[in-house]
Amino acid sequence: MQGRLSAWLVKHGIIHRSLGFDYQGIETLQIKPEDWHSIAVILYVYGYNYLRCQCAYDVAPGGLLASVYHLTRIEYGVDQPEEVCIKVFASRRNPRIPSVFWVWKSVDFQERESYDMLGISYDNHPRLKRILMPESWIGWPLRKDYIAPNFYEIQDAH
Repeated sequence: MQGRLSAWLVKHGIIHRSLGFDYQGIETLQIKPEDWHSIAVILYVYGYNYLRCQCAYDVAPGGLLASVYHLTRIEYGVDQPEEVCIKVFASRRNPRIPSVFWVWKSVDFQERESYDMLGISYDNHPRLKRILMPESWIGWPLRKDYIAPNFYEIQDAH
């Protein structure tokens, strides 16, 4: 089923894939990494002026990595703002996605956290470096195939 935004994007010849609606009725779209920055600018001009949150996850061991953006259209006098969820998938071997920092400044720490935990490199991000883990940390802790270095589980520690 195609939503309002997806229909508008199709009408204007913008390539995407509709993933349907989530449990709250929010439209979800998939955008290719190479198209993401230009589509982000289009969405901002269209009225999606607020980035509610950005997160990332590992789809499957050895599979793709996903960067997810929740955008909201905030307008004066509108009780129910329009929302959309954008998913951008990247290959595990070289996960590169254009940063949308210059469109929505609020994505700064969120893209840094996604980089730190999953190793997704956000091109043109002004300060892309680790934010939670020490700079010397090896690997990406939230990847499903991650093995913690020198990790020993302490059992029966009481």
